Amino acid sequence: MLPVQGLQFSYAFHELEPGRFPFRRWRWELWHGATLHATGWCGTPTGAERALRTYAATNAHRFFGLGAPGPEALPELSGESLRPGATLRVSTGRVNYVLVPRGLDTGDDVLAATG
Repeated sequence: MLPVQGLQFSYAFHELEPGRFPFRRWRWELWHGATLHATGWCGTPTGAERALRTYAATNAHRFFGLGAPGPEALPELSGESLRPGATLRVSTGRVNYVLVPRGLDTGDDVLAATG
């Protein structure tokens, strides 16, 4: 089966302001156009990035009418974490998509991630 390409999601990823909780938290959002598909927060930046990538992979497959990818197809976190403003190209086997920072145009700063 040929991979499906051409899908683009935008994301927001930032540390939350200190509040009533005594620990640091990172918020993430996954958008497709003007539609918010998923959002949440985690206690570590790695956890928030993993959640963002997992929801992006699941939504990318659903967008094309495919079943959710298995754990072996989910994009692994590379040695380098998601840098602010970075565009990320992701392949989950049957679906290839791009994660672009919300509010920024697609640039040449692309990290390759395969799963």
